[in-house]
Amino acid sequence: MAGAIIENMSTKKLVILGFFILVFQILSVMVGAFIAPSPTSAIRYLATKCINRHRTLGWLMPWGSNRCQQIHSFDEPLAKIVDANDIVFAVHLPLPDTEMSPWFQYMLAVLQFDIAFKMINPIEDDVIVTIDARLAHRDDLKSEWSTKFHSVEQRPLKCTFEVAKTYENEGRFYQCDPVPFMELGSVAHKYFLINLRLPVNDTVNVGIGDIKDVHVVGIHQNGGFTKVWISMKTVFTPWISMETVWYWHRISLMARPPVLLEKVIVALGISMTFLNVPVEWLSLGFEWTWMLLYEDVQQGVFYSALFCFWIIFCGEHLMDQSRRNRLSAYWWQLGLVVFGSSVLLIFDLSERGAHLTNPFYSVWASETGTRVAITFIIVAGISVCLYFLSLCVMVRCVFRNIGGKMQQLPAMPEAKRRHYKGIIFRFKFLMLVTLACAAMTVIFFILNQVSEGHWHWGDFTLQAHSAFVTGVYGMWNLYVSTIMFLYAPSHKFNKQSLRLCSLLADMQEKPESQETQLTLEEQGPTETYRITGKVAEE
Repeated sequence: MAGAIIENMSTKKLVILGFFILVFQILSVMVGAFIAPSPTSAIRYLATKCINRHRTLGWLMPWGSNRCQQIHSFDEPLAKIVDANDIVFAVHLPLPDTEMSPWFQYMLAVLQFDIAFKMINPIEDDVIVTIDARLAHRDDLKSEWSTKFHSVEQRPLKCTFEVAKTYENEGRFYQCDPVPFMELGSVAHKYFLINLRLPVNDTVNVGIGDIKDVHVVGIHQNGGFTKVWISMKTVFTPWISMETVWYWHRISLMARPPVLLEKVIVALGISMTFLNVPVEWLSLGFEWTWMLLYEDVQQGVFYSALFCFWIIFCGEHLMDQSRRNRLSAYWWQLGLVVFGSSVLLIFDLSERGAHLTNPFYSVWASETGTRVAITFIIVAGISVCLYFLSLCVMVRCVFRNIGGKMQQLPAMPEAKRRHYKGIIFRFKFLMLVTLACAAMTVIFFILNQVSEGHWHWGDFTLQAHSAFVTGVYGMWNLYVSTIMFLYAPSHKFNKQSLRLCSLLADMQEKPESQETQLTLEEQGPTETYRITGKVAEE
């Protein structure tokens, strides 16, 4: 990496570059704060209690000209003569006079049960609720409903009663945790209809209490945020991809083959480009239910490449290490990254991969699935902790070596002293940028958790959550772009190399008339070259 741009760039130019990076970072935050709406919206729907005496498989509408026969409360006289298996909870998404849009990207749904306490029918511990769920769609209010999915699922029901369980407190409601219900990776239709039953027999749905109402909370990405998000990806994609090509072109002009650190920087640029590709444009016209899984893979590839870059960058700057420029020297750190990423990928495939055929599936529905999922997460967490522990140890060794070299600098030859100063400056600069990126991520995350999602500032509304998302996304693009630019071979270094090659050619072609000794030392983090020859002077 000798001869990188950062080694030949003046302090003034470096400050100017840092200023422009800061400006672009502020712009990416402002786009989310002032232009984009909140990333997601949550709409609460009260399920309509429909009567289906013949238990047909037809679709029951909660409202409209062909709405179902309804009961408003289970305390009505009609409800007392209706079998519990004849009750169907119907929910139409979205609300009347509105429609869904592909700009929403995905749709999640959770159930919220209103359960009243009764002494003769309390909620048992560790109870499981069985749900017979069906989902249909259509794009025209006059057309028939098309069945999309049908499944019978089980979910753990966790409720607490905050007061004493006595006759005086009968009728008060339990505090129940939301129940995961459905996840759709594409919103390609305008209208959706959910029909769900809670079948009852001697072994099913026993001990779930006196259910009064069922609420469905639908969560989807806002269309306005999707437009801003795709626009940012469309801008960053050519920027990072062209810079990656430019960086590799600079490397290919070198007289030597690329070293390991240069290869991993190229891999980082490719992974960032892969994350940036705005496939969402195509998802607007196609029903791609695998988009959520694809986005997880994109992020996983980028973060894996980033973690590998950090390890190799630190290792290649252990200036006294003999096993440099070898991937095998980092086998166990990179093995942790690959292992942790593989574990998370398997977990993601088991959850979102199953949603491709059954959006009602949840790995958390059963005790066995929950244990397996927790095991996968713990194993991945241990791998990440070991990785960061190894990274901290490596960073400590590098700074210790830097301290030793700083003390030896005055006694070194001029060329060697400049070489080590360049390495030290590069490493400290990158560590400073990396720490700044990590700090901003943590700060934005904390602000996003403690705020209500938006702040009012005069006549303007600042969307804190959107600013967090767009700010972090822009920050990582700027981080990768800065790395590729600053650590690309300098044109000054290339000119010096070309001049040397010309002199060496003259040494072979011209007869020696007057001898002059020429010595070039190129010392990089991975190799040292020494060329000595005699140059003819006319």
